Amino acid sequence: MPPIPITPTLREVLRNAPAVAAHRPWPRVEVSGETWEHAISLLRSGHCTLLGLWGEKELVHMALHDAELDDWGILTLACQGNRFPAVGRLHAPAIRLERAIRDLVGLTPEGLPDARAWLDHGKWPLGRPLGEVDHATSAPSAYAFLPVTGEGLHQIPVGPVHAGIIEPGHFRFTANGETIVRLEARLGYVHKGIESLMVQLPIDRAGKLASRVSGDSTVAYALAFSRAIESALGQDIPLRAVWLRALMAELERLANHFGDIGAICNDAAFAMMHTQCGLLREYVLRAADTCFGHRLMMDRVVPGGVACDLADDGQQAIANVIEHVRAHFPELVELYDNTASLQDRTVGTGLLSPAQARQFGAGGYVGRASGRSFDARRTPGYPPYAELQFDVPVLEEGDVNARVWIRILEIGQSVSIIAQILERLPSGPIRNSPEAPSAANRREGVALVEGFRGDVLVWVRVGPDGNIERCHLRDPSWFQWPLLEAVIEGNIVADFPLCNKSFNCSYSGHDT
Repeated sequence: MPPIPITPTLREVLRNAPAVAAHRPWPRVEVSGETWEHAISLLRSGHCTLLGLWGEKELVHMALHDAELDDWGILTLACQGNRFPAVGRLHAPAIRLERAIRDLVGLTPEGLPDARAWLDHGKWPLGRPLGEVDHATSAPSAYAFLPVTGEGLHQIPVGPVHAGIIEPGHFRFTANGETIVRLEARLGYVHKGIESLMVQLPIDRAGKLASRVSGDSTVAYALAFSRAIESALGQDIPLRAVWLRALMAELERLANHFGDIGAICNDAAFAMMHTQCGLLREYVLRAADTCFGHRLMMDRVVPGGVACDLADDGQQAIANVIEHVRAHFPELVELYDNTASLQDRTVGTGLLSPAQARQFGAGGYVGRASGRSFDARRTPGYPPYAELQFDVPVLEEGDVNARVWIRILEIGQSVSIIAQILERLPSGPIRNSPEAPSAANRREGVALVEGFRGDVLVWVRVGPDGNIERCHLRDPSWFQWPLLEAVIEGNIVADFPLCNKSFNCSYSGHDT
């Protein structure tokens, strides 16, 4: 049953509050403390989903979605004395976002149940870099992990340096024998200061930074940034560029899903699947290189369109990959599904309930494996996906196996989408030059794009000089990392790699 309506709804809040004129395509409205508190109640009751929460000097912004009425908007609160009512005191998904706001901007979320620093490890040369506070931070101190009490408990610290070439993150396990009682992650080791570096950059240079937030999602980030800029400036792009962007996005999705399926199986000691899926991933990356001159297609999606056209032999390269995937991937799926020792490790492991997925607004395969059907290509949607035939696979089981199967099913959908794009790819120009805003005018834009992990949010303000005044980039991992901690409880220590890889959260995307 849908939740009982709470009035005013998000739609009424957006309609009645003062709106920022030059903000597209969603409204951004300035609200009072009372309305901010009401928005928190909409989140707590499940009437709205939190899409993002970020700050700047003396202001805090909250992006919301009302799925029932399909309303989207951003609420802005002026922070008196650099303080604001904490969303996280009543809505847990906001807690880490608000800890980051305090670290980066210096705003204090009043009532936040967790007062520890998050991204700031005490080693930055500046404190609160986005809040124009230029004093050095205090000397780093030991991070106070949450206490766990009980008989027979022991702790297992892992990281931040791990075996293999992977990003840094620290995991603190508390276990009773082999059973995990609590997992707590410590992130922030790959904080790059991208949002601070973007301030006063020209649009093109800022776009290069955006595409490097998380290297495995470079197309998704570049697309979200470009669409936010184009919304802010009211700019259309050539039709061929729209379709080429979708082609790149689906190639990126294919490559990452193949890599993830193989890696999950490898963590269950099934190396053959890892090898075969790695080969399929390599074929996709080579095709991308043939088509666009870069294996990851970095810097190929730009504001105004795309930086390069499809190479002359690109269509044939992709057609060859599609043919190979259709011929060989079903055999790998059958092997996965009929290997009892593998199923024993993945079925019933790392259960994420549909209620948890809804509460945290979990996107991508994490949410869809637990009954949440959200896909930004459909809702709010962006071209050319309304003209393409595809399904959004959804399962209810919420375990590692379900997250593998969502990837399997999405591979089939992406192959179909790519084939449709190649059949219907229009001719014409591939880029329009970005138009600078009018003198003395600021423009703001927001975009939500479906990356392979889930929805990527980018909000941007362009100043009258045509440079970036403020840009916020939110990775889907912000809402998925806490859920990994939840699903691992009650599992054995040896199953953590399986659960972790089935989520495959981005360290770099989270830490920004």
